[in-house]
Amino acid sequence: MDTLNYHHLHYFWVVVREGGLVAAAKALRLSHPTLSAQIHALEDRLGEKLFAKVGRKLALTDVGRVTFRYADEIFTLGRDLVDAVAGRNPDKLLSLDVGVVDVLPKMVVRRLLKPALDLVQPVRLVCREGDFERLLGALAQHDLDIVIGDSPVPSGSAIRAHNHLLGESAVGFYAAPSLAKAFRAGFPGSLDDAPMLLPTQGVTLRRSLNQWFDRHGIRPHVVAEFQDSALLKVFGAEGLGVFPAPKTVSEDLRIRYQVAYLGDADGVIERFYAISAERRIKHPAVVAIAQAARHEVFGATPPARPSSRARTGPRPGST
Repeated sequence: MDTLNYHHLHYFWVVVREGGLVAAAKALRLSHPTLSAQIHALEDRLGEKLFAKVGRKLALTDVGRVTFRYADEIFTLGRDLVDAVAGRNPDKLLSLDVGVVDVLPKMVVRRLLKPALDLVQPVRLVCREGDFERLLGALAQHDLDIVIGDSPVPSGSAIRAHNHLLGESAVGFYAAPSLAKAFRAGFPGSLDDAPMLLPTQGVTLRRSLNQWFDRHGIRPHVVAEFQDSALLKVFGAEGLGVFPAPKTVSEDLRIRYQVAYLGDADGVIERFYAISAERRIKHPAVVAIAQAARHEVFGATPPARPSSRARTGPRPGST
């Protein structure tokens, strides 16, 4: 394809942004048939359908989503050019779309992403939270720049992705001061039958903790299970149970939730990965995140591990 009619691309972009042909036609002051014909002309030029009918509505196809992402960058850059020439926007706004696996500790995620907002170049950060498989699908469709997860994409995945280890943290147990006083003595044996708040079954950390409990002969009394780690900590701060958390945020936990540390889950490690569609990280904000994670957030550079590409079907189990 040698040329592209950017008027057609612009009409397509407006249709997606406005949420449909009727609203876009009104915004562009075009008739519905005229606008529809322009979209069909773009589809003919690309050789692919951009929309598919879902019930009575139009939805983007996979090619449509990729085309919109490029169109959004093109026309955003065009606005930046006009603003820069007019002296209104000397610094181009950099966009970073991040998928965050919903089971990750929010305190760690905040510390991981903050360096992106500290760059000299302004960054617009968009965070989307969800389960691992759904976020990987969005990454594959170029809807996300990276996914932050607690495990790598397994080898053999249908998703073409590369795993970048950001760092790892030991895991400790914490509780409100009243509970901490009761269960700190005799740790870890004191946790046998202790009220416990845990991540849901299937989460990487939960599997590691189950093995740790078995090794120490501990049968905790599980009061509640949470997919949202922030909610787990809120319950923990209320004194409803002992809970696990990465030791890298111990000080934050003490200050924000006013909980006390009981002891280590020795051998239990929580790892954090940036998963990208590219083998080599190039996005300036992602580079800043990776560098700060390895040298500041986790205190030291993690052991050198090659970035691994994965190409498989759906990941077994839930994360």
